[in-house]
Amino acid sequence: MQKIYLDSAATTRLRPEVVQVMSEVLETNFGNPSSTHAFGREAKSRIESARKAIAKLLHASPAEIIFTSGGTEADNMVLRAAVRDMGVERIITAVTEHHAVLHTVEQLEREYGTEIAYVALDECGNPLPEDLEGLLLRSGKKTLVSLMHINNEIGNMIDVSRIGAICHENKALFHTDAVQSVGHWEWNLKDTPVDFLAAAAHKFHGPKGVGFAFIRKEHQLKPLIFGGEQERGFRAGTEALHNILGMEKALVLAYENLDEERDYIKELKRYFIEQLGSRIPGTRFNGYCGDMERSTYNLVNACLPVSSDKADLLLFQLDLKGIACSRGSACQSGSSQGSHVLNAILSDEDLNKPSLRFSFSKYNTKEEIDYVIGVLSDYVNDNA
Repeated sequence: MQKIYLDSAATTRLRPEVVQVMSEVLETNFGNPSSTHAFGREAKSRIESARKAIAKLLHASPAEIIFTSGGTEADNMVLRAAVRDMGVERIITAVTEHHAVLHTVEQLEREYGTEIAYVALDECGNPLPEDLEGLLLRSGKKTLVSLMHINNEIGNMIDVSRIGAICHENKALFHTDAVQSVGHWEWNLKDTPVDFLAAAAHKFHGPKGVGFAFIRKEHQLKPLIFGGEQERGFRAGTEALHNILGMEKALVLAYENLDEERDYIKELKRYFIEQLGSRIPGTRFNGYCGDMERSTYNLVNACLPVSSDKADLLLFQLDLKGIACSRGSACQSGSSQGSHVLNAILSDEDLNKPSLRFSFSKYNTKEEIDYVIGVLSDYVNDNA
C-alpha cells in the first residue's frame, strides 16, 4: 500500500539537514545556556546566533525575536500581555481565527472584562477591511486587532500591509498569527505595519515544540512564564537548544529554496484542483483556496458531492488507502462540532457534505496526486 502525506498544514516532514543539525547539537552541545562555564557559553552563543539569523531573514531586530514552544504559546503570550501590560481594553478578531487566538480572547473576556468584537467576513471568509475600519472608528478604547495572515483551514490570505495600515491609522495595535506563512512567504517586518507576530517551526520543515514571537521593540511587555531570566527575562525556562537550532536551519533552508519550491508546490496545487474538478464534477473549493492568487500555494480545502450518510466514512477510507489529509484542522480532530471556519462560511447543505483539507510540500509528486484523485473518484462515484 502506498503511504501519501498530504497534511503539511498540520505539520511538515523534517528536512534531513535539520535532523543532522539537531542530532549534532544533542550529542555535543548539551550545556545549559544559562551556565557561565565554557559548555554553557557555547550553547548561549549558538542561541544568539540563531536569533540573529532568524531576525535577518525577517528583516527584524534580534531583540524582537522571543523563542517559544510554538505558535500557540506565542499567540497567548502576545494577547495576554497586551491586555495585562499595555492597557488594551478591546480586541477585534474574526470567527475564522485559529483557536489559539479565539480561546485566548474568550478567556481574557472572562478574566479582565476585555471587550471582544468580530470583524465581518466576505462570502469566502476573508475579513472585510471596511468593516474593520468601522469597528475601529466606533470605539475610543485602546484596541488590538488579531487577524491571521493565512487561514490554516481554507488557505485564505489577507493583505497584511493594508490591515496593519488601517490599525495604525486608528491608533490600534496589530497582531497576526503567521504560523502558516513564515517560511512560505517573504516577510519584511521593518516595513510591514505589524506589532506582533507568531510562528512555529514545524510548519516549515522544522521540529515540533519550538517557535517564536515577534514583538516590536517599542512595546514593553512582562513575562508570561516566570522562574528565570531566559529570553531577556521574558520567558523563563531552560532553552531547548536543539529545537532552536533546528528551527534556524529549517528557516534558512526555506528561504534559500523558496522560489524553486514554491513554484513546484504551486504547480502541484494547480494540478490537484484541475484533476479533482474534472474527475469529480460538483466539487466545491472552500474559501478562496481555488483561487491561485488569493490563497496560499500549498493548501486546498474541497467540499465533495457525497451524501451525508457516507461523508463520515470518507476520511477513514482514505486512511485505509494510505492517504493522510485532514477534515478541518488537525487541532480539531475528533471534535463533534466540526470546523468553526467552515461553519462560518458554508451553507447547511454543504456542511452536510465532506470537506477535506489537502496540503502539499516539496516531498509530494504528481504521481501521488493521481493516486489520491483516483481513490477519491472511486469513492464518490460508488457512493453518489
